[in-house]
Formats: sequence, C-alpha cells, structure tokens
Amino acid sequence: MEKILLVDDREDNLLSIETLLAPDGYTFVKANSGRNALKILLKEFDFALILMDVKMPNLNGFETAALIYEREKLRHIPIIFITANNYGDENIFKGYKAGAVDYIYKPINAELLRAKVSVFIDLYKKNHRLIAQEQKLIAANLELEREIADRKRSEEEVINLNVQLLDNIQQLKITNEELDHFAFIASHDLQEPLRKIRTFSDILVHRHDHSLDKKAGEYLEKIERSARRMQLLIDDILSFSRFTGNSEAFSPCNLAEVTEQVLSDLEVMIKEKKALVHVRELPVLNAVPGMMNQLLQNLVSNALKFAKKDTAPEIVISSKKIKGSRIPNIAPNLKEKNYYTITVSDNGIGFEQQYNDHIFVIFKRLHNSSDIEGTGIGLAICRKIAERHNGYIYASSRPDKGADFTFAIPE
Repeated sequence: MEKILLVDDREDNLLSIETLLAPDGYTFVKANSGRNALKILLKEFDFALILMDVKMPNLNGFETAALIYEREKLRHIPIIFITANNYGDENIFKGYKAGAVDYIYKPINAELLRAKVSVFIDLYKKNHRLIAQEQKLIAANLELEREIADRKRSEEEVINLNVQLLDNIQQLKITNEELDHFAFIASHDLQEPLRKIRTFSDILVHRHDHSLDKKAGEYLEKIERSARRMQLLIDDILSFSRFTGNSEAFSPCNLAEVTEQVLSDLEVMIKEKKALVHVRELPVLNAVPGMMNQLLQNLVSNALKFAKKDTAPEIVISSKKIKGSRIPNIAPNLKEKNYYTITVSDNGIGFEQQYNDHIFVIFKRLHNSSDIEGTGIGLAICRKIAERHNGYIYASSRPDKGADFTFAIPE
C-alpha cells in the first residue's frame, strides 16, 4: 500500500486527515513537527505523498519543505500544504518555491482532499511503473551489451581459430606431401639394392646349388622369400604414394566394364582358388577409372586371399542406391544426400567387427599367418580412393562368416 506522511503539530488534525483518507486503504506515518518529519525522512523515503500543515512551531511548513527538498532522494515526493489562512499570492508563490505542489484550505473538504490525494497517488503509481520499466530496460540493455561483447569475443576467437586451423591444415598438407614424397623416393631407391639381392640369390640357387649344403639352401630360400615380401611392400608403398598426389580427371566410369577388366587380370588367381564370382548390375559413376580399377582389384583379391582353406571362395559384387543416413559415421549434413554403394561380399574367414576401422589403417593386419601374403596397405589405398571421390568405405563381418566390403560414392 502507498505510504503518506502526515505532518501537523496538532494530534486532532492528524487524526482527522487519517480518518478522511482511511477508506482508500493508504498507509499513514505521522509526525507532530517539522523536525520529527525530517527524522522520519532520514530513514524512510518511499512515501507517495506528504500532507503538511504550514503553521507549526520551530520549523513551519515552508521551511520544512525546503529542508526536505535539499535531499536528492526526497525531491520526487510531492507536498500538499494544509492551511487555514490565505497568505496571498506572494506567500503562495513562496510555498510553491519551497516545493509545494498544491494547497488545501481548512476547513477541509473531504471530497476535495480525497480527490487530490487520489490524483497524486495515481501519479506515484505510474511513476513507479515507469521507473520499474526503465530499470528493466537498463538491465536488458546491459545484458544485450554483454551478449554483444561476448559474441564479439567469440567471433574473434572463431576467426583466430580458423586462421590457426587453416595454418595447421597447410602445414599438415606440406608435411603429408613431404612424407609421401619421402616414401616414394625411399621406396624407389630401395628397388635397386633389392633387385641385386634377388638376382644374386637366384644365381646362388640355380648356378651353385650343387656346391651348397642343405642348411645353406634353406637360408637362401628364406632370403628369397623375404626379398619377395620386401618387393611387395615397396610396390604397395609406391602405389599408396601415387594415390596421394593423383590428379587424374573424373569422367563417366562404367563399373561393369571396370569389374570385367579386374576379373580378367585376376583370372589365374580365381582359377587356382576355384572361385565363383557373381557380378550383379553395376552403375556408371563419375569417377577416376584407374582408381576404380585399383579399388575393385584390391577388394576382390582380398576376398580371394582370405578364403577358407576347405571351401571354394564365392564372391558377389553388387550395388545399391541409398541415402547417406544409412552410411556409418557419415557427417550430419550429408545424411540426405544420395549415394551409390558397391559391395564385394565373400564367404571367407572374416574378422571380428570391432576391427572394422583397424583394417583400413596402413600397415595394419589382422592375420599374421605366413600363409597369407600382404603388407597391410591394400585397404588403406582403398580408403584413400574412396576419400578422393568424397565417399566412404566400411566393412561388416563375423569370424568364419565371410565379409562385406562396401564403398559409397556420391550420386
């Protein structure tokens, strides 16, 4: 409830005013002198209105009003002087100058008093609502300024991070190019000494076999076997390096024709393994034909290589058109994109599904058996080719249940 300060040196006057205004539900604080009013206003300043008698001992109403309005916190409180005398225009002006906003003359007209008080109380309420709204606006403005400052800092951080990221990407690109170049040069330079090792091993085996004992023959066989493995490793490293900087052009690529060529190249191995290969309908893709040949050749030769010993390999090469959402670990913004998937399925020895990502890492092999040749580079090359085509490669398998290797290329 709104508070009104009543100031009069006579108790009956205070009681009379309180009685007249009580029905409107105001809260009253009473002071019996100007000094007493000032003491009250030292502690309380949330008054909506002050009703003050002009004629009081020691400090009259005008003097009290002047002292009240010296304090910044009290200047908003309107003062209505109550007086029994008409002081004339000069004194009326003096009252207004002291801070009065209106006068009420005695004997008090109850209706007039209540009407004037009601007007000032209504102004007080509206003023407080405006102050509250102003404070909300100030708070909102401060919050907005903080958000703008935070956003500006965030934008600056993002810009700095982007610059750093671009720099890191450039450095990584340079490092990768240097590593690939080094791998190519190193592998190339290893060819000559390896060729000599194989040549002289072959001479010892074929020309001097009669002069070597059995143990020496076994050692030479191990040298020859290790040299063959090293040759395979070097060839695969060279292939891997070539794919990094490969700039062959994309063109319409008929996968049915590419697959036919791959199976022709692997014909000897297919016959040795007594394998059955089923080729379903395959699409025409916008791709690098040479890379598609290498990719399919690696996957089919893998299927032949990891066949069960007592079971003839059966390989199915098929394709589907799917949404990106069906591709494992695809980026969220690519889920609605259309992809062609080409799957090479086999009935071989398979592997544990937990190694799905492991098998596409260079030099990683799940099977260390000497019966199965390999360097652990073939599937890494497959992943490089898929990525070069903005695509994906993934596998699903279970031990002794075969494996499905799938690469997905955007439509």
